[in-house]
Amino acid sequence: MENIKNDIGLTKPLSGTSSVSNVKAEGEKGEFSEILKKSIDELNLAQESSDKALADMATGQVKDLHQAAIAIGKAETSMKLMLEVRNKAISAYKEILRTQI
Repeated sequence: MENIKNDIGLTKPLSGTSSVSNVKAEGEKGEFSEILKKSIDELNLAQESSDKALADMATGQVKDLHQAAIAIGKAETSMKLMLEVRNKAISAYKEILRTQI
């Protein structure tokens, strides 16, 4: 059996696996979390702008109806995109949980 392992090179370590110095320590924020936080902040701003536009429309204080409609459309599109990102992230997490070790 030892001869077979030596013949196919199973006893040699794989190159590049001896050091894992580029792995971030647990608890450090990665690039994905920063992008996600920024996107959530932008979504919140779009929702606030949409709410203000709706309030202005309801009270008759709107100066430009087109700008109000654009703000509402931006908020709606941003929310749909964020929901899709959330759904994909949950789907990926569930797929990882199903992975057998």
